[in-house]
Amino acid sequence: MKKIIAFTLGAFATSVAFAALPPLSPEAQAAADLAKAKTAYAGRVDGFKLCQAQNKVADQYRVSGTPAPAACVAPPPFVAPGTAAAAPAPAPAPTAAAPTAAK
Repeated sequence: MKKIIAFTLGAFATSVAFAALPPLSPEAQAAADLAKAKTAYAGRVDGFKLCQAQNKVADQYRVSGTPAPAACVAPPPFVAPGTAAAAPAPAPAPTAAAPTAAK
């Protein structure tokens, strides 16, 4: 019973502490978004390296006549989330209207 009461009071105190925190400033939010993007990109790079290592081991034990393991897809270069949104999209190239022949 004492454990349940202690847990309930701890949960209540924690929820009150989180509710009292002010929202992040724009700079802090941008830093948090950048850290999140870097972590996600590092996960993709680690997955690519793992795929390469698995293929290397699979090639060593592969019996001739069996298909090769699937090729690994390299992740694209890292782009910070703020730079992708801030960069203006290139204007579409003007295309010359082809004359249409009327029948």
